[in-house]
Amino acid sequence: MRWLFAHLLPYKARVVIALVALSIAAASWLVMGQGVKLVVDEGFMADNAARLDQVMLVVLAIAVAGSVAAFFRFYLMLWLGERVSADIRNEVYAHLLSLSPAFFSQTRTGEVISRFTSDTTVLQTVIGMGMSMALRSIIGFIGALVLMLITSPLLTLYVLLAVPVVMIPIRVLGPRVRRYSRLSQDTVANMGAYVDESLHEIQTVQAYTQETISRQSFANLVDKVMEAAEQRIGYRALLIAVVMAFSISAIVVVAWLGARSVLDGGISAGELAAFMFYAVMAGGSVATISEVLGEIQKAAGASERMMELLDTPTQISSTSSQQVDITQHSLTLQNVTFTYPGSGEKAVLQDVNIDIAQGQRVALVGPSGAGKSTLFQLLLRFYDIQQGAIILGQHDLKTMPLKQLRQQFALVSQEPVIFASSVLENIAYGRPDASKEDIKQAAKAAYADDFIGKLPDGYDTNLGERGVRLSGGQKQRISIARAILSKRPILLLDEATSALDARSEREVKLALDELMKDKTTLIIAHRLSTVVNADSIVVMDEGKVIAQGTHAQLLNESPLYKQFAELQLVS
Repeated sequence: MRWLFAHLLPYKARVVIALVALSIAAASWLVMGQGVKLVVDEGFMADNAARLDQVMLVVLAIAVAGSVAAFFRFYLMLWLGERVSADIRNEVYAHLLSLSPAFFSQTRTGEVISRFTSDTTVLQTVIGMGMSMALRSIIGFIGALVLMLITSPLLTLYVLLAVPVVMIPIRVLGPRVRRYSRLSQDTVANMGAYVDESLHEIQTVQAYTQETISRQSFANLVDKVMEAAEQRIGYRALLIAVVMAFSISAIVVVAWLGARSVLDGGISAGELAAFMFYAVMAGGSVATISEVLGEIQKAAGASERMMELLDTPTQISSTSSQQVDITQHSLTLQNVTFTYPGSGEKAVLQDVNIDIAQGQRVALVGPSGAGKSTLFQLLLRFYDIQQGAIILGQHDLKTMPLKQLRQQFALVSQEPVIFASSVLENIAYGRPDASKEDIKQAAKAAYADDFIGKLPDGYDTNLGERGVRLSGGQKQRISIARAILSKRPILLLDEATSALDARSEREVKLALDELMKDKTTLIIAHRLSTVVNADSIVVMDEGKVIAQGTHAQLLNESPLYKQFAELQLVS
C-alpha cells in the first residue's frame, strides 16, 4: 500500500486541498452535534421559539458549508483515483514494452490485460472513494470521541471499553478477505485470458465446431470466479456484520446508561442527545472503516499483482546508452550457441559460424526446426546467446544501445503483423514522421497501391484487428511497404513472398530486388526458387550449419540441399 500511495506524491497540492475539504466536511458534522445540544436544551426544554429559530439557522449554515466542502472532497479524491490509476497503467505498460519475448511466451496476454483493467479499477476505487471515506471516518471518530469525552467522561469510558471488542473481527477476518480477494482477481485474469485466446482464434473455433466445448470451458471458468468471489464476499459480509453488531450493541448499552444518568440528574437531555449523536457518528465511522478495510485488502491484492509485473526483470537491456559509430553493416556470428530460457531442452543453435559481408544477400535454408527463425530473434536481441558472439560491423551486439541496434534492421515476417489502424499508420509504423507521399511511394514499390486504392477509404481505411479486411497477400505487401519506408540498412526477410499468388509474387520480387540494392539481406527460404540467385546460401539442420555456398556449389557439396532441390526445382 505504500507503493500505491507513493503515486500521490506528484499531486501533493491537490491532496492537501482535498484533505482540507475533507476536514471541513468532517468538522461540520461534529459541530452539528453541538447544534443538536442547543436545540434540545435552549429550544425545546426552555420553550424558547426565538432561540430555536436562531440555532436552526446556524445548523443550516453549517450543513451548507459541509456540503460545499464535500463537493471539493469528492471531486478531488475521484480525480486523484483516476489520475493514479492512469499513472500506474502507463508505468506498467512502459515496463512491459521493455520485457523480452521470453516473458510473453510464459505469460498469457489475457492475464496481463486483466491486470490493466480490473486491478487498476480496484486501485482507482480505493484512492478515489475508499481512502476518502476512511480519512473522513477516522477524523469523525477521533472528533466524536473528543467531544464525547467533554460531554460525559464516564459514558465515553464505556464506549472505549467496546472499541477493542469491535477491532477483534477486523484483525481476525481482514487477512482472509485479502487472501480471497487475491484469489478472486487471479481467477478473473484466467477467465480474461481464455476469452482473449478463443476470440482471437474464432475462425479455428468455428471451423472445428468447438463452440459447445468453448462455452463449457468458459462456463467452468466463470464458476471458478464465482466460487472465489463467494468466499471473498462471505468473509467481507461477515466482517461488516460482526463489526456493526458489536457497534450497535455498544451504542444501545451506552444509550441506556446515559438515559439513567439523565434521570439521576447527572447530565442534561441536550447533553445526552449530543452524546448519542457523537456515539452514533463514532459507531458509523468504525463501520465505515471496517468496510473500507475490506476494499483496502482487495486493493492490496491488486497492488501485489501490479508490482509483480513491475518487478519482472528486464532480461535484455543495453549495457551502455552511448551511441556507437556504425561504419559498415556486415554481420558475423562466432561460435553461437543458444538455448531458449527455461526450456530445459538441448541447444537450438550449436556452434554456429556465419560471415555476411555488407551488401551481401544470404539465404538460410533447412527443414523446420533447424534454427533459422531463432537466428533472426538473436540478431534483434529478443534473446541473448549463452556462448559465442554476434558482431555488427565492429561492435558486439551486447555493447550496443538496444534501440540503436534494432534501428539497423527491417523485418518482414512470414506472418505479417497488421495493427487495427489505418493503412497509412500501418505502413508508417517504422517511420511515423514519414510524409503521405513517401508512404504512397513505398506502397507503390511494394505493389500495394492498386489494392489500397480500392479500399473504402483508401489509405485512411481502418484494417481491423489483425488486418481482418485484407487477404494474406495484401497483408504481406503492407508489411513489405513498411520495410521499404523504414529505409534500414539490414533486411530480415522471413519467406516474405510465401503468402502471394504467382502474379503478386513476381511483382513483389521485383520490389524486393530494388529494396535489397546496397543492403545487407538475410532471407529465410522454404522455397529454393526464391533464393537460387543469392550471393550465399547457408544450409542448416538441427541447429547447426552443415554447408554454405552458392546454389551450384551446394548441389555438388550438400546432400541435404540437393535433396531439397530435387523435390522443389526438378519437375
